[in-house]
Amino acid sequence: MTDLATGDITLPPHPTLRAYYSEASAKRRFVREIFDTTAGDYDQVERMLALGSGSWYRRRALKRAGLSAGMSVLDVAMGTGLVARAAVEIVGDAKLVLGVDPSIGMLSQARASLPVRAVMGLGEQLPIQSEHFDFLSMGYALRHLTDLHTAFREFFRVLRPGGMICLLEITRPKRGLKLLKWYMKRVIPQLTRHTANSDRTALLWEYYWDTIERCVAPEAVVQALTGAGFVDAQRTVELGIFSEYTAKSPA
Repeated sequence: MTDLATGDITLPPHPTLRAYYSEASAKRRFVREIFDTTAGDYDQVERMLALGSGSWYRRRALKRAGLSAGMSVLDVAMGTGLVARAAVEIVGDAKLVLGVDPSIGMLSQARASLPVRAVMGLGEQLPIQSEHFDFLSMGYALRHLTDLHTAFREFFRVLRPGGMICLLEITRPKRGLKLLKWYMKRVIPQLTRHTANSDRTALLWEYYWDTIERCVAPEAVVQALTGAGFVDAQRTVELGIFSEYTAKSPA
């Protein structure tokens, strides 16, 4: 896809989902507003989705990607702080972790229980100086970006030479697709209608599945990382659905 204003080639993570917003330019507002209004329910639903394994898995994935004690971390699309919390446990100091998110609701929820620094911002326009962090993480938010090429160039810009990146994402499985779709788009939204505080939480998780189902192929994500300047870009998969995209900034 080509940006008509700039002529640049863009890579949206999925097609326009008109059941939720009318055109591509409206996606950013929809995503921000739905996360603002459902932030208080997010962690509860995430625990149902991950069946209690989320915190253990996030720590292990970050360590596999190279995160270790004393490293500085930028957590993009921090949300309620699930990945940032795991990063703090590994690096050993909350002051080493900075979270960025466009949703004030999510940031407020994170800051209520996690003493990390946080700023409002977009993955495609990070309010961060260049070559500032040793490690960049993003948990399950690749699908909520508007352009992977632009975002990955920003990720590359803010990392120091030799810095590492770890993007966690849920990917369509090769087997068991119908079962997973039923669970994520039907069972979880139905459960949230009885337990959630926001009447939009069920809608969020229906949208969540549709973005997973329509997301670009993993190979396109790896190619986009390489195109942004990263080296050793690769994808590993856990349990058939949890993708870990990792890469490095050249030293």
